[in-house]
Amino acid sequence: MFEGIIPPIITPFHDDMSIDENGYADVINYMIENGVHAIIIGGTTGENYALSYQERVRQFNFAQEVINKRVPIICGVNDMTTAGACDLATAAKKAGADGILVAAPPYSLPTERELAAHCLMIDRAADLPIMLYNYPGRTGVWMGEDFLSRVSQRDNFMSIKEASGDINRIHLLAREFPHIALSCGAEDQALEFFVWGATSWVTPMANFFAPELSRFYDICRFEKNFDKARQIMIALLPLTTVIEGGGKFAQSVKFCAEYQGLPAGPVRPPMRELKKEQRRALREVIETAKANLESILNEGPASEEKNHVKLVK
Repeated sequence: MFEGIIPPIITPFHDDMSIDENGYADVINYMIENGVHAIIIGGTTGENYALSYQERVRQFNFAQEVINKRVPIICGVNDMTTAGACDLATAAKKAGADGILVAAPPYSLPTERELAAHCLMIDRAADLPIMLYNYPGRTGVWMGEDFLSRVSQRDNFMSIKEASGDINRIHLLAREFPHIALSCGAEDQALEFFVWGATSWVTPMANFFAPELSRFYDICRFEKNFDKARQIMIALLPLTTVIEGGGKFAQSVKFCAEYQGLPAGPVRPPMRELKKEQRRALREVIETAKANLESILNEGPASEEKNHVKLVK
């Protein structure tokens, strides 16, 4: 289940900020028809922090209806409280989820032992395969060695999305915890993850580059053509820099999805829309990335000069 390109799906909104379920279905179908291997519902990319409990549960059920067992569905169940996360995990199981995504609760800063207890309670509530999500930049805490040693005694803890950006974590996880499948959660380190044996890439870029990234996965995982994979990453890096480094993550992913003709709509508060100059700069970067990817995937490596993109701040 935790293999391949696994996009955390955006949540399209109407102008009145209600959820656009027809648009949601369109994005899901685009991903499946273009080769993704599983889909995450209710992640950060989907603006879960801006959704009510009822909306999140509705998403679980609606997505399951649309996906209809074509690919595995993984539900994000993060919440400020353990009880809330357990409720969401139970709702995900009831909706027919194949697995759940579990991160540390934000703000409370639990110790590793407390975080392990939190995750084990979620495991008992749902009894589903779990992908852990280590993102200390957002949660403020690390899923360290003590934590991993505690939770990995349970078979349901099958994978970890590593999003810290610390390259040493890739080495640690591959060396000390090989029984927990490694998943890339850092957009600019995908090549390094696959060289070190990662089985999946949880990437928001699959909301608009699903076929290209599915091909990248095959090139890395099965063909072991890391020279070609490096050229693909050269084409993608300017885009990942803008998306992740500009402080407008959700807005940028939605803009790129709309650029590809998919419904996305606005972001919910407290986020604000991109400014005109930000949209123009992002459009230039995605157009260049798309052209370079087409060159690399269809005709061979793009030239070094073409792969060089000047970013506009």
